[in-house]
Amino acid sequence: MAEKEQQPRSPAATDSESGGSGEVFRLVEVVKRWDGAPGFELTVPRLSIRRGEKIALVGYSGCGKSTLLDLLAMILEPDGAAEFVFQGSDGQPLDVGAAWRRGDIDGLARARMRRIGYVLQTGGLLPFLRIGDNIALSRRGLGLPDDGAVESAAEKLGIARHLKKYPGQLSVGERQRAAIARAMAHRPAVVIADEPTASLDPINAGEIMGLFTGLAEEKGVTLIVATHEWDRVEALDFRAVRFELTQGTGGAVRAEVRGEE
Repeated sequence: MAEKEQQPRSPAATDSESGGSGEVFRLVEVVKRWDGAPGFELTVPRLSIRRGEKIALVGYSGCGKSTLLDLLAMILEPDGAAEFVFQGSDGQPLDVGAAWRRGDIDGLARARMRRIGYVLQTGGLLPFLRIGDNIALSRRGLGLPDDGAVESAAEKLGIARHLKKYPGQLSVGERQRAAIARAMAHRPAVVIADEPTASLDPINAGEIMGLFTGLAEEKGVTLIVATHEWDRVEALDFRAVRFELTQGTGGAVRAEVRGEE
């Protein structure tokens, strides 16, 4: 795919210059390919995500949900991008596609660390750190002061009494609450979550997803969640982004992001 290098945008760029009032992500003709047999290709013809939206990437395992999450989190380099812009809360758009092309790994890492929180399916807590220290990791990495954000997030997620414990002393559900608190504690613009309740029973999954969504709404955070449980997130007013699978030459799987409901 032919790509045209975009000129850097001014720090004073307005919302309209970044594709519309309150837009946080804009992707146009973004492509990621995986070689090998049978091969896989994800294509995003057009995707716009606005500030404060709740987005659900919906589909079965293997459809490309995690690939799209990693592209949005700026930890996976696209193979092509006509346009790929991230607008954090600092008023300065980041041309993600251009940053990857020029090899600005440090710039991408800074934007990711400051503006994005990520919740892994398995939580990803460090077992040798207490829960309070796990939650505070992102804030300490950014040099942010101790302003009560860790305790506040833990309180809202119902784990304040566990801050001095280690992850191994908590249940699976409690560890996932701690992972959510860690992703939110540095007050990012966007929180990305990959099947955050997949390892939980239905009752715990519903409760934790409700708490997670409520906290994101309270903080004005854009929430992007990969899930195969559309019924659960539909009840929480998420907008669905779905994937259409087709078979290409040689048996390769092609996935295309289809429709924004």
